[in-house]
Amino acid sequence: MLAKLTEDAFDDKDWIFEIKWDGYRAIADLSNDEPLFYSRNGISFLSKFDKVSKDFENQKHKMILDGEIVAYDENGKPSFQLLQQIGDNPNLALAYQVFDLLWLNGHSTEEIPLIQRKELLKEALIETDVIKYCDHIPEKGIDFFNQMKKMELEGMIAKKADSLYIENSRSSDWLKIKFTNTEEAIICGFTKPRGSRKGFGALILGKYIDGKLIYSGHTGTGFNKESLDLLHQRLLKLVVKSSPFEDKPKTNMPVTWIKPELVCEIKYSEITEDGIFRHPVFVAIREDKNPEEINEKPKEMKAKTPSKKIEISEKDQEITLNRHKLKLTNQDKIYFPKDEVTKGDVIEYYQSVADYILPHLKNRPLSLNRFPNGIEEQNFYQKDASDNIPDWIKTTQVYSESNDKYIDYIYCNDKATLAYLNNLGCIDMNPWNSALPDLEHPDFMVLDLDPSKKNTFDDVIETALQVNEVLESIKIKGYCKTSGSTGIHVYIPMGGKYDFDQVKDFAHILMKQVNKKLPKITTLERSLQKRDEKKIYLDYLQNRTGQTLASAYSLRPKEGASISMPLEWDELKPGLKPTDFNIHNTLERIKEKGDLFKPVLGKGIDMMKALELLQNFE
Repeated sequence: MLAKLTEDAFDDKDWIFEIKWDGYRAIADLSNDEPLFYSRNGISFLSKFDKVSKDFENQKHKMILDGEIVAYDENGKPSFQLLQQIGDNPNLALAYQVFDLLWLNGHSTEEIPLIQRKELLKEALIETDVIKYCDHIPEKGIDFFNQMKKMELEGMIAKKADSLYIENSRSSDWLKIKFTNTEEAIICGFTKPRGSRKGFGALILGKYIDGKLIYSGHTGTGFNKESLDLLHQRLLKLVVKSSPFEDKPKTNMPVTWIKPELVCEIKYSEITEDGIFRHPVFVAIREDKNPEEINEKPKEMKAKTPSKKIEISEKDQEITLNRHKLKLTNQDKIYFPKDEVTKGDVIEYYQSVADYILPHLKNRPLSLNRFPNGIEEQNFYQKDASDNIPDWIKTTQVYSESNDKYIDYIYCNDKATLAYLNNLGCIDMNPWNSALPDLEHPDFMVLDLDPSKKNTFDDVIETALQVNEVLESIKIKGYCKTSGSTGIHVYIPMGGKYDFDQVKDFAHILMKQVNKKLPKITTLERSLQKRDEKKIYLDYLQNRTGQTLASAYSLRPKEGASISMPLEWDELKPGLKPTDFNIHNTLERIKEKGDLFKPVLGKGIDMMKALELLQNFE
């Protein structure tokens, strides 16, 4: 993953800031018995930087690391020139500054937010004399930048804390901010030396603009006698008869043209309107960069990453849904190891039941529960939509008092968004109880029966039937579904007529009635520490703003690939199991039964009438 150049440092609580190291970017692949260590363009660093390579045997975990090889001068400052002379300085102070983790113990981490990748990296990496964890500071980019300037370092890298790792992408989620103007250029020729100078006079520089090699200036400074001679020897091996430029530049001295294969780094004061470097100074040859990378779009066009043609394998596919193109990645990644259910199977399931689940998601903010590497690996929760979501994904801003900020929630109204969320690793769908445009008034009440460790599912069934008895006694029709995990949810349509506090208080009254009937196996004690391990928690607090539960027909991240399945009351019998309804048989069942939860979104109950009946019932 590459960083875009930007000019100004900034403060932002959603970003982290790292030192910009002046060295060779390097990937260390420790996933097999024999390590690989290579540059961005695939050149092996194993023998060249064997001081680092030897220390890979100290690592305990199988990993793929991303970092920078840095050499330090006698003052402890990074020196790219010294790094290039490693052969002449075997005792050079070296470090491999590791700033990212792409793979850990059999699982890709690229789809986990950066801040979590770095936490995993910090735990997994064993630091040695030369292998170092590259730390960062959050939020305070301006102070950090000024500190880097005082230390006379090259600059800093700003990274969005929740950014995913996108290979071969120069993303605006990663930004580089430098103190000096440095850039890579391609050496396309050299001029005849003047006076007593030997070798060559100046290097002719170029870069690709929109795929065409364009002259970008020349430099004759930055060399000493030794480096001039060594570079001249290399250039002589690349000599060609004609200019590599379509439009041949004018030069003061005769030119020897070469194949445009060598990339060098230069410092310069500015770039003119017509793309020529002013006051360029040679810094070093960049062995780790290919000429094709030195590519820009013309200035009048918006900068865009040069797109390499991606071969879409069976793991990836491009589809069009609701007139939106989206790329589905790693379709053969196993999400449910014991059930052999893949990411592709999850996407396919949701598309097959889309007509039934989408009405229950429509216009409802979602809390994303992401499992990018399947149910046995690390998951994380995400409410705030990232900046790099496609522009067709619908979001709504909701003020969060606890965070004192607006949160951009995604909501899912179509098949394309459903597939996009599944592709991010959302195995279950967790919508709010209320919908846009009125998020203050829930459309339904939820009575969540949450068992403790020692309860059986038969205990939960008994409790659900008791809930139904209480509801029937006050002439309310409730609708039940398995949670898809260990519990049962009972929904009551409210029709958006009451606010969250009113609905929550009514739920509390109902749950007290259930607890009176079943005091031995139910409790209203929320705290796990204080709760009896044999009692089912009657959770009425799900009826608060922003609370979410798995939707009807949502797949759950549990062994068995179970579904949160709406049931008829007479199906609730001892012996029923949550895994009876799973990814393989759900569509068939829905086609047979229809959407049993459709009335939940319909006309709401009369709460005052129900309360009157409840008083009489007592």
